[in-house]
Amino acid sequence: MLPVYFSVDVVMDRLVLDSQWATEQWQPSAVEPVAEGRAVAQPPQCIAREAKRTSWRFPGMEVELHASEGEGFYLNLTSGRPVAFVMWRMHDDGEPAARPLIVTLSYNQAGRFMDGGERVDNVPLAEPLRAWLADYTAAHYKPEPRKKARRNDPFADGAFKREPPRR
Repeated sequence: MLPVYFSVDVVMDRLVLDSQWATEQWQPSAVEPVAEGRAVAQPPQCIAREAKRTSWRFPGMEVELHASEGEGFYLNLTSGRPVAFVMWRMHDDGEPAARPLIVTLSYNQAGRFMDGGERVDNVPLAEPLRAWLADYTAAHYKPEPRKKARRNDPFADGAFKREPPRR
């Protein structure tokens, strides 16, 4: 089955810190759906510049949905607070220094990124993305039937049968 794509813009914020250990902190602040059609990647745009915060929009990113990530999508939707996960890296070759690379809606895929040492932060999932993910998950994911647990209860009746010693 081919993946399904949804175009999004990622907003990254640079916060100025009053700390002796760090001067700034970068974090994603939003993943916003884009109007219909596949977006074309464009250079980042500074959308707000204040004394303590600067925001950059990264247009033209895509969320990919694969049927093989169904469990991760399901876990995200049923978590009580669905989120979009943004994997991002720092660069020292210009502004902005922090750049998002991948946006995923799968808990499992985000976990694999973090296991690999990547920076992954989450932001609340916008309603159009949540509805789209819910429709996709309902159509492509069927939970595995629960297996009956085998009990090995050492205290159950008859669990301790002592054999008479052999002579």
